[in-house]
Amino acid sequence: MTAPASARTSADLIRAEEPVLAHNYHPLPVVVARAEGTWVEDVEGRRYLDMLAGYSALNFGHRHPALIEAAHRQLDQLTLTSRAFHNDKLAEFAERLAELTGLDMVLPMNTGAEAVESGIKVARKWAYDVKGVPADQATIVVAAENFHGRTTTIVSFSTDETARAGFGPFTPGFRIVPYNDLAALEAAVDETTAAVLIEPIQGEAGVIIPDAGYLAGVRELTRRKGCLFIADEIQSGLGRTGRTLAVEHEGVVPDVLLLGKALGGGIVPVSAVVANHEVLGVLRPGEHGSTFGGNPLAAAVGTAVVELLETGEFQRRATELGVVLRDGLTELVGKGVVGFRSRGLWAGVDVDPAIGTGREISERLMREGVLAKDTHGSTIRLAPPLTITADELRSALGTLEKVLTLGA
Repeated sequence: MTAPASARTSADLIRAEEPVLAHNYHPLPVVVARAEGTWVEDVEGRRYLDMLAGYSALNFGHRHPALIEAAHRQLDQLTLTSRAFHNDKLAEFAERLAELTGLDMVLPMNTGAEAVESGIKVARKWAYDVKGVPADQATIVVAAENFHGRTTTIVSFSTDETARAGFGPFTPGFRIVPYNDLAALEAAVDETTAAVLIEPIQGEAGVIIPDAGYLAGVRELTRRKGCLFIADEIQSGLGRTGRTLAVEHEGVVPDVLLLGKALGGGIVPVSAVVANHEVLGVLRPGEHGSTFGGNPLAAAVGTAVVELLETGEFQRRATELGVVLRDGLTELVGKGVVGFRSRGLWAGVDVDPAIGTGREISERLMREGVLAKDTHGSTIRLAPPLTITADELRSALGTLEKVLTLGA
């Protein structure tokens, strides 16, 4: 007989997953049972400071009171109708999200990958209906080392062989150019190009921040060449970098904006494609859809997220605490850290490989009560909830210094 979860230890639960869960993840060996704010607790009651925040899905921390209250209130009323009918929460969500982003229309979806797939479909439809690209010849230009999701179309234009190997044949219609290279981008765009799809900051690649002027250059080039600029802000958006959107650091407004993760407040999956009417208006009934996209629960939580961002508080916190993060990491350069990149409360930290891999450093941090996650090689990502305090942030950086010193 299977023991109830409350009677099973972390080790028991990890062992129990092995035969019944697909092995598509390699999580750290911690079993989270409770969480609030910036802290999580495992089944034995050990507490950990969360320095990952669900890859930005938990920008507002665990169980933010305003978001939990919105979810509870909606759970008592209505959770799902499908888009076969209207619901009383969707209009406000779309209105306020459009206003927050400075665009006109919203296509609600669920996951980030769905938003990317939807953005690709919209760009192709726009290319055929508006730009006049011959049928089935539309191309989309993307950046090397990108991460936009793991569906078959998306991994078709990934340069990460771990994500690609064994999943072909791949979807055609994509051109890959180096990130942060306007000359290469210019050479790749032609009369068949529907869109340029990039992350304003490449998260999975290690929080890679392009040179000043790159995003503005992408905007100018796409406008001049007559194609769309699609900004994937699924990780970088909604306060993470100190602005509502990362593109705002260069005063850029893309044609199409992809949002997800934090839009669901860490409660439900919510994503969206946001664009002006001349772009999203190409869709007609029956051409695209989602049973759960725009459901009342998602719309209620999403509206509450927008309300939090409308105050500007979280953008300010990310900016101010981002200075603490940057200064603390600067102090660690030469003390086990060989380099880092940060913007707002988001950093990619390159550790001396002689001290350990990113995975090993993350495991050492976990044992000291701090949760972070590695990416490629000896790089770890830090993306704490925007609700973290300066003292908590300094404590996490002190723990990082400790584990690097012990590993030296």
